[in-house]
Amino acid sequence: MTANNRKIPGEPTIAEFKTSLRGTLLRPGDDGYDVARKIHNAMIDRRPNFIVRCAGVADVIGAVNFARSHDLLVAIRGTGHNIAGTSLCDGGLVIDLSLMKSVRIDSLVLVFFLSAPIVEQAHGRL
Repeated sequence: MTANNRKIPGEPTIAEFKTSLRGTLLRPGDDGYDVARKIHNAMIDRRPNFIVRCAGVADVIGAVNFARSHDLLVAIRGTGHNIAGTSLCDGGLVIDLSLMKSVRIDSLVLVFFLSAPIVEQAHGRL
């Protein structure tokens, strides 16, 4: 099977990838897929083959590696506010960061780390 002229990985490969995630892998027909692919601009109606709802950095790394290994088109979703709809793709894989809402502070070197949705929502008010 192909999508956008790219071969979709086989079921055993997809199952192995799914079990490697702390977050959720959604595919067309799965409960929650249609909700997860919606963004604020309702005029955008794209249908990715995979949505990885990342629970942490390891999921992001795994999703990038999976997409690279299988030559999948990738879109990154923070909060889904991009009006042009670049946080979704037809076919391919969406790396959904919307569940990653964390702040980590290293007080020894006075550095803080924010996950992508928090940075996007802060709008520079840090």
